[in-house]
Amino acid sequence: MEFSGFTREDFDVFLVEGLEPRMDALKERIRPKLESLGQYFAPTISVLTGEEMFVHVAKHTRRTINPPKDTWVAFANNRRGYKMLPHFQIGLWKTHLFIWFAVIYEAPQKSEIAEKLLKRAEQIYREIPKDFVWSVDHTKPEVIKHQQLSNDDLIKMLGRLQSVKKAELLSGYTIDREETIKLGSQPLIQQIDEVFQKIAPLYKMAIS
Repeated sequence: MEFSGFTREDFDVFLVEGLEPRMDALKERIRPKLESLGQYFAPTISVLTGEEMFVHVAKHTRRTINPPKDTWVAFANNRRGYKMLPHFQIGLWKTHLFIWFAVIYEAPQKSEIAEKLLKRAEQIYREIPKDFVWSVDHTKPEVIKHQQLSNDDLIKMLGRLQSVKKAELLSGYTIDREETIKLGSQPLIQQIDEVFQKIAPLYKMAIS
């Protein structure tokens, strides 16, 4: 299927009450679009990172009561899973679309990854575009704008990633719901592509 862009109805899936009805709506409306974005971007990210990337569309299978508040497609260099590795994501909350490089708490190498990134903290601070954002918890929609961070703030976040068991760090870009809808298909793909170009170096630093 060719990616046709996201619509108001896609974002409104997160307003559907109840686990089963929302899961059905996710499967019907959003998952096919995430799968097509996955197929489209896996070769791009493979080239950018120099590693074969596999597509993982969120299934939300562990949920028994609470319906998912966001959903995503992830890219990792492992066919079987992505949460334990540095990876990339494209996904939606009801308010915005996100594009991330992510190291989340399930990654056993988190401390070593943080150490590698800490050594390059000044370079990262300098090279991440001002309108990009950070997150310290992938389960929440709030983000921290890069332009509001000092170099020391970034070092503190990386230090926390290294030393706190549940710490996470995600870097990337968000696009407001209305803007995402307006962009449609090709302009959105181009925007996502540009973000991946900018965050791919973080991945290379993390696995070097």
